[in-house]
Amino acid sequence: MSTDASATKPETPPEMTRLIARRLIQVLAGVLVQAVVLFGAAGRLDWAMGWAYVGVNLGIVAFNMVVLLPTSPELIAERGQVKENVAGWDRLLAPTVSLVGPLTTLVVSALDERFGWPVRMPLAVEMVGLVVAVAGYLMFTWSMASNKFFAGVVRIQAERGHTVETGGPYRYVRHPGYAGMIIFTLATPVLLGSVWGLIPAGLTVAVVVLRTTLEDRTLQAELGGYEEYAGQVRYRLVPGVW
Repeated sequence: MSTDASATKPETPPEMTRLIARRLIQVLAGVLVQAVVLFGAAGRLDWAMGWAYVGVNLGIVAFNMVVLLPTSPELIAERGQVKENVAGWDRLLAPTVSLVGPLTTLVVSALDERFGWPVRMPLAVEMVGLVVAVAGYLMFTWSMASNKFFAGVVRIQAERGHTVETGGPYRYVRHPGYAGMIIFTLATPVLLGSVWGLIPAGLTVAVVVLRTTLEDRTLQAELGGYEEYAGQVRYRLVPGVW
């Protein structure tokens, strides 16, 4: 009897392989755009913490592929598609929190580095920001790994048999992915040494909180079992607070 693992391992359908490749290209293109914006606004390439930021993003992309690809290929494929049944309000909020807000934070932080605006952060604080940023990103990854319906937009995935996920970090808060996003967003200007970058980062977080509120209402109204789950896990983002 053959013991070749490839003889029993199910093959990934060609369409899913295409969608996974598409998602990987999207993510890598996003990191490239961030790098161009960051160093373009800074006006130089010899910026250690700028490269640290890019390195964190690339490292997490690699980590996510290693963690998610073997167990949740459908999730990666889902996040690479454009769907029609997206909540109307999220067509504005989703790009704000995933693109406009982060890029604005990078631009302001990089201009701060370039022109040396008043009030700079010491290197020790930047290193703390780096560690916190990684922790926030890992929280985001943990949320994805625990929820096979973790989409990039707010919609009920009826075609995938959408159900409530209650494991992993969802045992503690209802929206751990947003919690991780908030941590990473606020840590970004800190690791880049910019006090002024906290302004667009804070505004982005405000939009994330708004999106959390609206998504939670949508799920309670439209996803079976979510209202009961909300009664068991009381807090949306921060245990004991909200």
